Amino acid sequence: MSEAANDLSGAKRRIIERLKRADTSTAPELAAEFGLTDTAIRQHLEALEGAELVERVVAPSSGRGRPPVHWRLAASASSLFADRHSDLTVELIASIRSALGEEALEAVVRTRAERQLANYRGVLDGATNMSERVHRIAELRSAEGYLAEAVEGDGHITLVEHHCPIQGAADSCAGLCSAELDLFQKALGPDVTVAREQHLLDGGQRCSYRVTLR
Repeated sequence: MSEAANDLSGAKRRIIERLKRADTSTAPELAAEFGLTDTAIRQHLEALEGAELVERVVAPSSGRGRPPVHWRLAASASSLFADRHSDLTVELIASIRSALGEEALEAVVRTRAERQLANYRGVLDGATNMSERVHRIAELRSAEGYLAEAVEGDGHITLVEHHCPIQGAADSCAGLCSAELDLFQKALGPDVTVAREQHLLDGGQRCSYRVTLR
């Protein structure tokens, strides 16, 4: 499990791990497995529910009485477990380069950029001025995990990205960053110039792009 999971108490961590292995469990089932009282287990479950890590599932009633409450992991609990998608991306880049060559890798990067461009142009549809376009790009990039913002300047706007969710891949394939700059230029239109001012891969604290009217 991840470092976030290690911040949980021992009992809560064991509950999370148990629910990961089971579709659902009831509080009495968990109490019996861990040798705890029903009350103690319910307190742990309610705390985990408050943290949006588990959720209740009310099973259909099979007879008289209240239907039993089952517990399962919430979708947000997935962040508590190891995620190697970044490692896999780096491995795939290396595999494409090794098996098919640099030109094939460049073709993959171009195809990705073309798909992004089509999406970005759809988001920018109807934006009539540079400021609105850059602000929309910043909102889109934030939704993609870049923690972006548009900072108004004197005669220009700076698109700032405080985080790079694909930095591992970009370290392995510089073409991703080159394609990104070209993507912004094409998406924002021929009436503006986009210039990179800061770059994480060059030792900057963030990536930033200065956008000015031609």
